[in-house]
Amino acid sequence: MPSAEEVTVYSSGDLDTPPDLRFLHYNDVYHVDASSAEPVGGLSRFQTLCKYYHNDARFKDQPQPLTFFSGDAFNPSLESSVTKGSHMVPVLNGIGTDVACVGNHDLDFGVRQYRHLTSQCNFPWLLANVLDPALGDNESLGNAKKTVILTSSNGIKVGVIGLGEREWLDTINSLPPNLIYKSVSATARELIPGLREQGAEIIVALTHQREPNDAKLAEMTDDGLIDIVLGGHDHYYSHNFINGKHVLRSGTDFKQLSYIEVRRKADGSRKWDFNIVRRDVTSSISQDPQTVELVEKLTRALKSKLEKPIGYTAAPLDARFTTVRLRESNLGNFVCDLMRYYYQSDCCIMAAGTIRGDQIYPPGVLRLKDLMDCFPFEDPVVVIKVTGKAILEALENGVSSYPSLEGRFPQVSNIRFQVNYSLKPGSRILSAEIGNEPINLGKEYVLSTRGYMARGKDGYTSLLISEEGGIATSIVSEENGVLISTILRQYFMSLKVLGKWKMWGPSLGRHWGSVQEELQRTHPVLEPQAPSTKIIEAFRRTAAKEDPKAGGRSHSPSGRHTPGGVRSEGAETPLDESADEYEDEEAEGDGAGADLKTVSTPLSRREHELVVMRKVMRKWWRLAKLPGHPKLCEELGEGEFIINWTKAIAPRLEGRIREVKG
Repeated sequence: MPSAEEVTVYSSGDLDTPPDLRFLHYNDVYHVDASSAEPVGGLSRFQTLCKYYHNDARFKDQPQPLTFFSGDAFNPSLESSVTKGSHMVPVLNGIGTDVACVGNHDLDFGVRQYRHLTSQCNFPWLLANVLDPALGDNESLGNAKKTVILTSSNGIKVGVIGLGEREWLDTINSLPPNLIYKSVSATARELIPGLREQGAEIIVALTHQREPNDAKLAEMTDDGLIDIVLGGHDHYYSHNFINGKHVLRSGTDFKQLSYIEVRRKADGSRKWDFNIVRRDVTSSISQDPQTVELVEKLTRALKSKLEKPIGYTAAPLDARFTTVRLRESNLGNFVCDLMRYYYQSDCCIMAAGTIRGDQIYPPGVLRLKDLMDCFPFEDPVVVIKVTGKAILEALENGVSSYPSLEGRFPQVSNIRFQVNYSLKPGSRILSAEIGNEPINLGKEYVLSTRGYMARGKDGYTSLLISEEGGIATSIVSEENGVLISTILRQYFMSLKVLGKWKMWGPSLGRHWGSVQEELQRTHPVLEPQAPSTKIIEAFRRTAAKEDPKAGGRSHSPSGRHTPGGVRSEGAETPLDESADEYEDEEAEGDGAGADLKTVSTPLSRREHELVVMRKVMRKWWRLAKLPGHPKLCEELGEGEFIINWTKAIAPRLEGRIREVKG
């Protein structure tokens, strides 16, 4: 269970003496709002911790902390899909960041936008080992600095070098040609002596690369060259001590923070003792009032749209990185099938990094926020013609980095394959089928995929289209393709029974009717229905016991009577799409969209509903003498799905990806 208390992950030296230096470190931050699961994170609570280490009386007469950020802030998130990352500039500045390393997602909107955003930051961005010859001799990508010397408030100079791995260069959509990648360890050996010559007493390698590459950096550099590696790119907290160097990454998404005290070793050497403390940003931490105002300002324009119900799932949707980047996922199956049926292609491959939710979406209402958080990327679905050999090579690439949580892992449609991870990368696929027949290496297949992959990104060079120097033939180009989020939105619109979009004409009906028919052979839907009298009475009785004042009938803000003043999850009024939702979006630009309909059920009421439902379910489970306990994330059955405005999806696993041991 995450704790709000300080947790020491490493300690050496005399902690009774004041530190000579103090550091804060964080990495990979995307969402400024708190999540629902602990540690909830959120910028406002994170800022409370930062201010504590800056201002609390406990640290009186100690040097002010230097704050290090290891990259990935400008994307991906729902907010970034609207702002192109600009909303994160005041966030990073407000935290008091002193230096940052460039992350791969900081370049998602192109180098020009990256330069525009970083020019507004109050601190330098570093990347020493990726050079762009077009900018001049020995000039870093995006004009990033290679190194910097920070001076602590007590005068101690801290040398910092920024380093990135080769692998993430393949994950960026728009990079200049002819980039020069230099070895991380060789670059460190080349540039760090210069920092020492400028008076740096301690060296920090600020990196954005996977943990194994940070470990390799520590192993391949001499003891004493680097004192600590502060890394990013992985979304978890980790500390190791390798070859005399600390290697640290500090979680993700404002959910964790590292506080580091540094003391000179008592033996007179040039080395340092470190006391490394982990902080989890839990809901028990108070929110910084000024930052709450900032977050509200940043998100106010989006909130009316984000909370719109767009659909309903009767099955838990597994979007966890530890699932989608390692094995078959029911959400991956569903989206890949939808991409394939939308364009009537033979098969589909989607890099698992497309799915950004990193959580299980439980049965219940799906909102626009869920969709946009999970699929924030702006490159569209494309259709290409490729050989079976190219598809097999793509699958090999997809499983080549296992068990690393790489975004290249393949989620598939109409493809089945067996894989043995004990074999050498490039020869792990034991067998593969398309349409229940072995892949014909010489045959051409029509493949739906992301535009990102058809440009050879994430190692998918076998899918590179001819326009980019490959051999794949483009059928539906990026210019003509549709975003995954748009396809999902239209599919959920096609399932609605009430409040249907008034522009839903015959052609859309025919197209989506065909898609539904094919998709639902694998992923069935539950038909809408009103709640039974027994369920209504159960809610009324339980709600009355919980809140006597709410007994009987009450009137909801939308004008509908509800039993006991509450409604079951998903029963609130959905967005009425009989109005033209695309006209709404256009009208918002000139202020005419202020009357957009929003969900009438406030969050506190929804939380109360969940409590009531759980109590009712536990009571019924006990009275029915059923074994075990009811689980929140079990799939809903026909009798449990009690809304009347839409059909509910129920994505399935099929055994498309089978691991063979030994």
